[in-house]
Amino acid sequence: MTAERSFTEVFTSALRGVPTHVVHAYDDILMPLPVASWTGPADAADHALLDLCHGPTLDIGCGPGRLTQELARRGHRALGVDLVAEAVAQTRRRGADALVADVFGPLPDEGQWSSVLLADGNVGICGEPRRLLGRVRELLHPGGRAVVEVSAPGTGSTSGWTVIEGAGARSRPFRWAQVAADDVAVVAVAAGLVVHSLHELAGCGRWAAVLQAPS
Repeated sequence: MTAERSFTEVFTSALRGVPTHVVHAYDDILMPLPVASWTGPADAADHALLDLCHGPTLDIGCGPGRLTQELARRGHRALGVDLVAEAVAQTRRRGADALVADVFGPLPDEGQWSSVLLADGNVGICGEPRRLLGRVRELLHPGGRAVVEVSAPGTGSTSGWTVIEGAGARSRPFRWAQVAADDVAVVAVAAGLVVHSLHELAGCGRWAAVLQAPS
């Protein structure tokens, strides 16, 4: 029997090594949660993504911190933000700064970040990319950039209920979204941002958009 738990409980177990899957209501396909890649070192595509970040960078949904750590190693002032305490603890164990916080709540240095990073599909947080990117615009200084990992062109954009499950536990449903590279301009403009550039990362099929805030 599968017990219902909070997202935080199930995700914490995943970060501690419990095999976990994600299920989106819009396709009902069971997909492994790629925790091994999140807890490992930054790979070639990650480095290409981080090349797009300029200056002080806020990593939203930092997870266990591989990207926050690498940003700091490169000499950026970097802060990871995540709702899950275990994720923040793992980020700090890497020697990077991180904070347990909700992106829609108060955050340090609002309106002063040069870059805000949304990697690993975190543009899907809350299931409303327009709302999330509008919040990102508030966090950036004038002319700052959002570096947003998006799905490949042609994959389509979706929004709906999602759960994660592992070791006999399933999270309560939460809203999540996917934004494809060929749809990101419409979402960005609605949030008060413009597409500066689109990039395929290290030729591996991962894509990112750089969105510019008004000066």
